[in-house]
Amino acid sequence: MTSEVTAYAALINAAPIPLVLVGPDERLIAINPAAEGLFGTGLVSRHFVAALRQPALFECLEKVLAGRSETAETRYNTSEGSRETTFAVTAARVRHGTAPAVLVSFVDTTDLQEAGQMRRDFVANVSHELRTPLTALLGFIETLRGAARDDPAARDRFLQIMEREAGRMNRLVQDLLSLSRVESQERQRPQESAEIPGILRSVVSSLAPIAEESGSQITLNGADRDLTVPGDADQLAQIFSNLIENALKYGGDGSHVEVSLTGPDPAPSLRGDAITITVSDDGEGFDPIHIPRLTERFYRVDNHRSREMGGTGLGLAIVKHIVARHRGRLKIESAPGDGARFSVVLPAA
Repeated sequence: MTSEVTAYAALINAAPIPLVLVGPDERLIAINPAAEGLFGTGLVSRHFVAALRQPALFECLEKVLAGRSETAETRYNTSEGSRETTFAVTAARVRHGTAPAVLVSFVDTTDLQEAGQMRRDFVANVSHELRTPLTALLGFIETLRGAARDDPAARDRFLQIMEREAGRMNRLVQDLLSLSRVESQERQRPQESAEIPGILRSVVSSLAPIAEESGSQITLNGADRDLTVPGDADQLAQIFSNLIENALKYGGDGSHVEVSLTGPDPAPSLRGDAITITVSDDGEGFDPIHIPRLTERFYRVDNHRSREMGGTGLGLAIVKHIVARHRGRLKIESAPGDGARFSVVLPAA
């Protein structure tokens, strides 16, 4: 290995991104450890076609080696386990002695691709959620202006439906604003204190009329003491309200919802003591296969049932972000026929 090649190798080895140097004879002069992770070891002196193994790379390299361009760009796709990885590839002409060589760099753009896809999915989901009530409203308005203009019974029925659909849109907008707010604050740990038993008693009291309407019962355990932890009282109330309201909805008429406060107890995952608030119901439950995705925006176990109950599909996403802001943990357990349990674990100090 010449001193010039050694210098090239030392330089690209220091780079954190995959780099490959291809000589004028179309063989690899140097490849750094990051690139070896992509293509394998022992590739120096091999022809780039045998080493890089993707037609898009061949065309990009040949364009620069032939002098048709100083730089060329393409994409390189590979997979790491079950995850697809995308690299933005740039081939740039450099000097190797008196002859031209090509330095090929690989920049991982997977996170950008996924973020872009998430934005597109989010816009599509919001559009879908709004389209249904908007279509219903427009249809009823047209009917009220026409065939039902002089029909009081039909008019009252349609106005009730329109009120329900408008309320659905209002809940969606409020949840979107709430989600945006908690996401923007997620990295700011709350500096104030929150009295957890008092918050739980207040939330349970506010939801008591909903429980009575469906013949359900809410039992609160462990809230007959003083217990203060670092936290945003309003956001914690939002967590408990969302979880208890969900338990009432999905537990069904005549269900029993149990809210329990335990701790402080040692929590190794939080590196200190923690309290746990568990909301459980005795409803139908659901397949555990859904648990990893339950906190995704607009994800529902049962789309039709959730919409019929007025759900926006954002409640658990909001809960997840608030719990993350408080440096806590959210645990979900369920099985068909065995109800569901949502546990919020919060640092006690």
